[in-house]
Amino acid sequence: MALRIGDEAPNFQAQTTEGPIDFHKWIGDKWAILFSHPKDFTPVCTTELGTMAKLKSEFDKRNTRIIGLSADPVEDHKKWARDIEETQGAAINYPMIGDPDLKVAKLYDMLPATESSEGKRTAANNATVRTVFVIGPDKKIKLMLFYPMTTGRNFDELLRVHLEAQGRHPGELEAGPGRHHRRLGERRGREKAVPGGLESAQALPADCPSAQAVRYML
Repeated sequence: MALRIGDEAPNFQAQTTEGPIDFHKWIGDKWAILFSHPKDFTPVCTTELGTMAKLKSEFDKRNTRIIGLSADPVEDHKKWARDIEETQGAAINYPMIGDPDLKVAKLYDMLPATESSEGKRTAANNATVRTVFVIGPDKKIKLMLFYPMTTGRNFDELLRVHLEAQGRHPGELEAGPGRHHRRLGERRGREKAVPGGLESAQALPADCPSAQAVRYML
């Protein structure tokens, strides 16, 4: 089933490292980020999971729950979590979905519905299980990102686009680990996107004189 922004996020029941969940009930009245991985112990995914653990407090501030998925059993995830803590200096502080039968991967169109889970699965034939879904409290998909295995996910960018998906004020200051205080959407010396209902004077304060307003309509 092809998924698009605005579609209802498919519900599912699954085993996780924190016990069984019903996905929609687990989201509750919060936002959610589901991000997936093709195989446990892959090096790029190991660093990404550690990064998300370090950023969890940032998502907590945004009323957002995060959940990972990998196409391996939960017991393997628990072993991987120990490796992540040792190598990345951060313990996994969110649930990881076990998806060895590829049920969730197929439900979210990461793999073809006809894909078989039989036999030995590798990171190569699970390569497309590298996605990010931002889901609202209404259980609708607000954003989808698909990454090749060789490209690490930019979690500062994910924080930015997630905040904008929530409809937060585009002039709001963002700060966090390893980031300067920057106005959302600003690229120094370049343009800054401004929603139609906001005056340029509001969106371009005195401390951002080099930006130019480029208006878009919501």
